[in-house]
Amino acid sequence: MGSKAFLGLAAAMLLGFCPIGHLPGHSLEDLIGPEQAAAILAGEKPLLAQFRDPRSRLSPRHDVLRGHIEALRRDLDPSVMVETLHIYQKPQPVENAAWSAEEEARLYNNLLALSSLAGLQYYSASRGSMRIFYETSFVIDGPSSKNPLPDPAYARPQAEIRIYARQKDLTFGDNIYQYDYYTAPGAIIFVQQNLTPLTVGIIPAVGKDRLRSVVAVFDAGNYLLVYAASMARAVSFPGMNDRLGNSFANRAEAVIQWFSAQADRALGK
Repeated sequence: MGSKAFLGLAAAMLLGFCPIGHLPGHSLEDLIGPEQAAAILAGEKPLLAQFRDPRSRLSPRHDVLRGHIEALRRDLDPSVMVETLHIYQKPQPVENAAWSAEEEARLYNNLLALSSLAGLQYYSASRGSMRIFYETSFVIDGPSSKNPLPDPAYARPQAEIRIYARQKDLTFGDNIYQYDYYTAPGAIIFVQQNLTPLTVGIIPAVGKDRLRSVVAVFDAGNYLLVYAASMARAVSFPGMNDRLGNSFANRAEAVIQWFSAQADRALGK
């Protein structure tokens, strides 16, 4: 789905004409099916890495998200894709109550706060210890000038916005990224795209514009459902797909930790 088609659909949904997808407050079963919902509520943490003809297999049943992911996949023709699901239990939940407008706005602004990614840590299984994910992270005014800006904030979620960030992580180094944020009823979605080539040490890993990371947050009654995926077309190099798969799994873990902290602040947990 192209950006214009996505925007048109999102605008129609925001105006109340909702031809596809789910409405706010739908259950986990609506979004991921009863078996997957039962498994994730029982403590399972789905994580799927694919290297041959990668396709989305964990994405929630939300047509806007699925159309967007499929468009990205067709554009990239990725050689590796990693997906994960996570649930966040709302504090003091009211039975099947959707998030309030105030809660949604706070969560939206917290997800725009890319500076909060700096210092984020994750557990590295290969090293057996905690490791910093993003050493630095801040919003900039553009990919060329790169002047730092404060995190943006809005009185209410916007249908679509684009921001740029400079982020230094311990795997891919110091790079410039584009973030596109979208909203639909009961959902906040954002897509990260690399505007500079990614390297692992001195080894080229992913070319410019060849990485997409997607995070989608859905209001699911007493829970928030989080879907995270990273896909890339790796540079042809022995073992690079496996290395990227491990890196993307760590990235997903770190993003989930970051989201949980941002949700705690937004929802007063």
